[in-house]
Amino acid sequence: MGKDSRGNWVVQDDQGVCGGLFVDRKHALRFAMLENGSRPQAVVMVPGIFELDIGRGASAHENANVPSQRKVA
Repeated sequence: MGKDSRGNWVVQDDQGVCGGLFVDRKHALRFAMLENGSRPQAVVMVPGIFELDIGRGASAHENANVPSQRKVA
């Protein structure tokens, strides 16, 4: 979970299968929690720019160190 270059909040799982764009953090976090079974420890905030990648099935992020465990990110 993070912000894209336009200021939208982005949520995307580590496989790039599920995600979305949100206008505020509250709704982005709610979506992430619904998708991951209400596990706050599984939500990773990505520093820098985080763009939603719907084209290849893998998350596209810049300047991020994302752990390899399953999460909605």
